[in-house]
Amino acid sequence: MFRRGAFVVGAIVLVAFGAKAIAGFRSFVRSSRPSEQPSILTAPEEHGADSAIGPTVIVPDTMRGRSGALRFATLTPAKAVALPGFLTTFGETAIHVAASRIVPQGSDSFALITLRPFAEKRGGYVNGYRLGQWPAERWLLARNYFNPDGFVEVTPANASLRLSSHFVLGDFVTHDQKDVWPKYVVLEEKLIDKLELVLQDLHAHGYAADHVVVLSGFRAPYYNERGVGEGMARTSRHQYGDAADIIIDADGDGRMDDLTKDGRVDLRDVQPIEEAIRRVEARYKDLIGGLGTYSAIGPRGPFAHVDVRGTSARWERALRGKS
Repeated sequence: MFRRGAFVVGAIVLVAFGAKAIAGFRSFVRSSRPSEQPSILTAPEEHGADSAIGPTVIVPDTMRGRSGALRFATLTPAKAVALPGFLTTFGETAIHVAASRIVPQGSDSFALITLRPFAEKRGGYVNGYRLGQWPAERWLLARNYFNPDGFVEVTPANASLRLSSHFVLGDFVTHDQKDVWPKYVVLEEKLIDKLELVLQDLHAHGYAADHVVVLSGFRAPYYNERGVGEGMARTSRHQYGDAADIIIDADGDGRMDDLTKDGRVDLRDVQPIEEAIRRVEARYKDLIGGLGTYSAIGPRGPFAHVDVRGTSARWERALRGKS
């Protein structure tokens, strides 16, 4: 009788303990799950760089790039944890939430962009936005063609987010799915840094390069595949967020400028960009990449392809089509 009673009491205690454990586990999961937040946030006022109290994020000078013009950084969870002040300012769950967080840095501000992980892509889509399959998902490739770490989430609210002195986030969005939000892009800081250095070099050599137009930035793999027959490579660096097709358009007419001042716009006007890229790459070996010159793309005129693939590549093509 005693044994039976002890068994019954023990079972009741076990069930009660189990129920509490399950409830506690469910509560933990709910509290640990990233909450839905706006994709662009401002650090709490008490956490500002000029505040005497509360934690603050410290953005090292290296995050501003070789150009000193960068105003953003993309963060994987590991990078966010390693950034001084990030966890104390935004909390641990913030490393799992795709968002653009603006933090004050003296008289300036800086955007910390936490990525949506690549692993969240399902069937070629992320959150209803079509991306397709990266080359490495179908066949083995070299390391610099591995799948990206994750995606920057772009919304109408943060499309105008300034990435650097001359570029905003919306400049690099794939030219499709106009009414689908949020959109997602892959973006490498080194690309923006190199572009800013090229513009600085052009200015130093007497060229008006205050206004640059990105004809094509990030291209989702499915979108890129549609243009393979029109000059887009299957392993295009545009899919990896480290390539851009650009024109210099200081006069704002939507066309490549007559940089040579010879009264006509042709491939020779891309040559100053090419020379600037060579000088930048000679100085910063870690920014070496591809340089392609194209004769025309629709009404835009000639343009230059710039990337930071890590190896030198050069080509010239006559191309007439759409960006």
